[in-house]
Amino acid sequence: MTATAFEVPVTGLSGLPTETRVLATPWSRMVRGIGLGQHPTGYDPASAARIRRTFALLAERGVERGPYARFSRLLAELVLDLTDPDRAVAPAELRRRLDAVLAGVHDEPNPYFAVTAGCVLMDAFAKLGLGPELLAAGGDDLAGHLLATVDTIEPDRAKDENAGRHGHYEKLSAYTAVFLAFGHLDVADRLVTGSRHRVLEALDLLDEVPAPFFRGRGGATLLSATALLGHRNLVADGRRDRVKEVLDHLDRADGTGAVPAFPQPMSEAFVRIYPLLTMLTAVATTARPQEYLTHGRDRLAEAADLMARITPVERTHMGLYYLMALHNLGRLRDQLPDLDAFLAGLVSSWTGIDPGANYFLNGISYAYLVQTAMVTGRMDLIGTDMLARLVDCFPDLDRSDDDRVNRPYPFAYTLNVLGEIGAAHLLFEPRDAYGGRTATAWVVGRLSEGGREEHRLYMLHHALISYALRQRDPRLRDTALLTGFRFPSAR
Repeated sequence: MTATAFEVPVTGLSGLPTETRVLATPWSRMVRGIGLGQHPTGYDPASAARIRRTFALLAERGVERGPYARFSRLLAELVLDLTDPDRAVAPAELRRRLDAVLAGVHDEPNPYFAVTAGCVLMDAFAKLGLGPELLAAGGDDLAGHLLATVDTIEPDRAKDENAGRHGHYEKLSAYTAVFLAFGHLDVADRLVTGSRHRVLEALDLLDEVPAPFFRGRGGATLLSATALLGHRNLVADGRRDRVKEVLDHLDRADGTGAVPAFPQPMSEAFVRIYPLLTMLTAVATTARPQEYLTHGRDRLAEAADLMARITPVERTHMGLYYLMALHNLGRLRDQLPDLDAFLAGLVSSWTGIDPGANYFLNGISYAYLVQTAMVTGRMDLIGTDMLARLVDCFPDLDRSDDDRVNRPYPFAYTLNVLGEIGAAHLLFEPRDAYGGRTATAWVVGRLSEGGREEHRLYMLHHALISYALRQRDPRLRDTALLTGFRFPSAR
């Protein structure tokens, strides 16, 4: 391994902000669009130029015929101008450009993506230190629009390999984004005033997600967001205990018949450990984590057993979830007494994994490993040879139509994590693997006309918006929603 030096924004687990502890994994950011812009570093002209260049390349492929793509570019460019210390955005210009961004939210025909866009916008404004008044000054009640739009999300409409198996998974996920965005922008009172109690309505949706995998994974993030909003009392209200109910549902996984599909074959242990680990992070946000850790069975012993049973490439995905759950629970030391050995073994597994073999299982494995090394302060485990293999892998995804049309998925993960470790330039420099072109120009240039075939292209938009938000002043790292939260294990 050829060692290199990285300028990373975190020094290790002890210094992680609340948002990273709750939403540490790239799945939350790239897939769901929540937790964008973590680890701000301040404005960097080179990074801003890369973001603008990528959007220009996307526009050349005609992707801005879709409102979500247009919204993403307009928002990212506005964020870049607002964070540039040499660029003054006059109030009238800000109003005009904000109206154009809002139009993108209203123009999105898919209600789930319309809610996601609106929440990304609210989240961005909060992280830029801008108040909700700007979003309402033009007579646009964005919060009210998003709540009305959530009501129109119908079950089983997501178009992926699990089409028809989701139930109300999308609506539940949309509510999670709403909770976080409203909390960041300090308008969370809209959720519990008037004739409807939106927090309770969202929690009731857990019953309408039949597959244990999706109820656990999506429900965990909703339960964590509920805790961040200060509504722990609603998670277990004396009438129902939503955490125990979800854990019980996970235990019945074999009898539900609702087995998720994956782009590549996954082990039975992976199907079980993924929702369990996400739920353990949710457990860490509750008032009674120790009670839940022994509900039904010893949950930490179960997690350790499943970690030992999943395959090495599956472990590259789950390692970060496992570490963050243990850290948040205050159980890292007793569960992994030799953390350095665990990390060294996990990260070194890259040598036996081909990131270009497929877009999902292998394709995002390196991104997870780099993210894990970053948040644990072990970037010494990441070398230039590993990063070169990652950056050069994307032509290999031409091996099948499924890998080709889903290439934006691993590319978004890669752009996101390389941006966070200060190595995004590798995607914007000419490389032999791309015939002298940059990886970014090559990947975008291989998109179908208008991006019509690439139904996960929105992940790249999320990566770019997140990269743009990281250009803000580091003093704006946390919103009030995050600064006041404490994990019970830390008390």
